[in-house]
Amino acid sequence: MDDTARTFLFDLLNTPSPTGFELPGQRKWAAYARQVADRVENDAYGTAWATLEGSDPKAPRIMLEAHADEIGYIVKQVTKDGFLRLDRIGGSDTANARGRRLEILGSKGAVRGLIGNTAIHLRKDAADEKAPKVHELYVDIGASSEEEVREAGIRVGHAAVYVDQAELFGKSRIVARAIDNRIGGFILTQVLARLRSRPSPVGSTVYAVNAVQEEIGGNGAKMVADRLRPDVCIVLDVTHATDTPGIEVEKHGVVKLGGGPSVTHGTCNHPLVVERLLACAEKASIAIQHESSSRYSGTDTDVIFTVGSGIPSGLVSLPLRYMHSVVETADLADVEKVITLLTTFVESVGSADDFSLRL
Repeated sequence: MDDTARTFLFDLLNTPSPTGFELPGQRKWAAYARQVADRVENDAYGTAWATLEGSDPKAPRIMLEAHADEIGYIVKQVTKDGFLRLDRIGGSDTANARGRRLEILGSKGAVRGLIGNTAIHLRKDAADEKAPKVHELYVDIGASSEEEVREAGIRVGHAAVYVDQAELFGKSRIVARAIDNRIGGFILTQVLARLRSRPSPVGSTVYAVNAVQEEIGGNGAKMVADRLRPDVCIVLDVTHATDTPGIEVEKHGVVKLGGGPSVTHGTCNHPLVVERLLACAEKASIAIQHESSSRYSGTDTDVIFTVGSGIPSGLVSLPLRYMHSVVETADLADVEKVITLLTTFVESVGSADDFSLRL
């Protein structure tokens, strides 16, 4: 990863883009993607896709998809004495919310807020207390009245994210608030860059899609899949690394940080697409971790593969520790392997390929 790519990655990770409010991050992604694609387009809700035209019109059209949104909060109420009440955007974890700083995306710009934390000396039954419910959280922005909140440009319906910024961690790792799944969009731009730098163009036209609203059900992915109707799709998301203390691998499987990309088997994952991914990994000497999906994957793959008459799809995942927290941690060696795997997959597809099952 060169300095330009690293600067872009950190900027993208640090840009607040909660579900339904992805525009700031999407603009930065699109600006970078224009440098490595033939064109960048977007739909009415802000899903963006960068197109790299292939040399063979008969080759299957490939969609590589990640999601752009992050979890966060939204202002639910402004009290008379100037405090804010919140609701979740996506799967925000209230267990680590109290005492944290927020950036509230107000109409006059970002406003700093603090999620209140009553001192342990004053809390009842502190030794046995449970995580607060979201409606029990309150935000202090330094105002003393509802009018002062309005003057700060804050009202019901404004979104908020934690202020924590990305940083390098250890020898080869990165920690950030929104690796899930802003790093997926970054990876797609690096795949496009490698494909574009080839001496000869690949056969397939490639759509690199950065979709909105995954955290609340995959709305952006469904819309763009219906619009583009690719012949095959690889979805890129994060998955839980289960190699830290306290995680029951009997329930959640074994995935190690630094162990390479994960490929999911079952349900929405088309067997021929999975087979090709594994063959590409072997060709590129990439160790693969395996996961199973017994009912649904919990990713955009679930809404993409059913579009139209069916889009053969596969799910590739980047191992991630501490998902949906402010200290999400990924290994940059895994990132590099995912970039190589997706690049190799695109390069492997030609006009003779048909990802439909034959009975």
